[in-house]
Formats: sequence, structure tokens, C-alpha cells
Amino acid sequence: MNLNEAIIARHSVRKYQDKPIEAEAAENLQEFIKDKAEKSGIKITLQLNEPEAFGSGMATYGKFENCKNYITFVGKKEDEEKCGYYGEQIVLHAQQLGLNTCWVALTYNKSKIVYDAEKGEKLLIVIALGYGQTQGHPRATKPMQELCKIKGDETPDWFKKAMEAVMLAPTAINQQKFVFYLDGNNVEAKTLLGFYAKIDLGIAKLHFEIGAGDAPFNWV
Repeated sequence: MNLNEAIIARHSVRKYQDKPIEAEAAENLQEFIKDKAEKSGIKITLQLNEPEAFGSGMATYGKFENCKNYITFVGKKEDEEKCGYYGEQIVLHAQQLGLNTCWVALTYNKSKIVYDAEKGEKLLIVIALGYGQTQGHPRATKPMQELCKIKGDETPDWFKKAMEAVMLAPTAINQQKFVFYLDGNNVEAKTLLGFYAKIDLGIAKLHFEIGAGDAPFNWV
């Protein structure tokens, strides 16, 4: 599947099959993660067959089942938008490999998570992954007109497609705390107040770029 198809097919999954990720897929994903870590400057690490972080004892809400694989993102607070942007590239690539994922902010045992943070760094977020028991389900989204503001009377087709992709972007507790502004070919994306809003903005901006395709727009 291409990236637009991956955006449509991908849903958050918390219940996984009790089986390891196939070696070829794991190697492919590891190389992809290495590339994104180098480009972003964020420490991005894949942990395989590690059951402790999502083990028993967590609250019922948001509970995971058979989650033994996850990706950690370690960096500085100002890296949050990049974390979302590059992390979602990994999520969509995992979808193309036949894997399911879930962005996870709180519902894991942080003391059991395997990660390495130096002074001034922190664990920004975690992505759970594996083979889902199901492919997940679509979630509710705000209307497009609440997620963007357009200067002028007409909305270009490319902008509509871009915003349709944005509407499918995963966000913390489904909050969608961002707004995209269009002025000619200039696009500005801003966060609103909300948990993990900058990470969510990075995810949404990637979706926007994928949906816009070859449209000649500029980020401002």
C-alpha cells in the first residue's frame, strides 16, 4: 500500500496476537528507524519481545494485551514536534509491513520501559506495535471547518485532500488540538492547548504533506 492508503488503513490497536514480529519485517523496521533517528536527532529505539512495560497491573482504561514490542523516543522537550513527525513516518511504514501500532502517552509502566536518557533528555512518548487481533476501528473526528481557517472564498482541492489526511491523524485522547491556516499557497499550523499537542502537531503536519501530494505550498 502507498502512504495515503496506509493513513486510511491504520487505526490504533491495543490487543495483539501473542507472536513475535517476523524477522524480515523486524530487520526492515530497524533500518527504517535508524534512518529516522539520524535525520531527526532523536534517540529512537525498537524493543522486541519485551513484555514488562505493558504487563499486568495497569489500569483497566487503555489496557494492552500481549504487547511485547514497542518503540521509544528520547529527546529534549523542544523535540516534541519532530517526534510526532518522524514517529508517524515509522507508524505508517509499520502499517505497510503488515504491523499494527498505537501511540502511547501514559498507559504503560514507565519504570519497566527500556530507554536511555541523558541529562536534559526525557522519554517523549512510546509506540506499541505487533500483529493486532483486529485491524482496529475508525474514530470520531472534528469537522474539517473546525481544523482549518482559509483566507479567501475558495478552498483548493489539494488543501481539501491534505485536510482529509489530517483528520485521520492520531492524537492524544482524540483531542485534535491544532489548526491549519491557508493564505494563498502558504500554510501555517498551530497548536491549541492540550496534552501532547506538539507531538500531535508533528503527526498532523506529516499527514498534511502526504495528502497534499505535489501541491506547491509553503510552510510558514
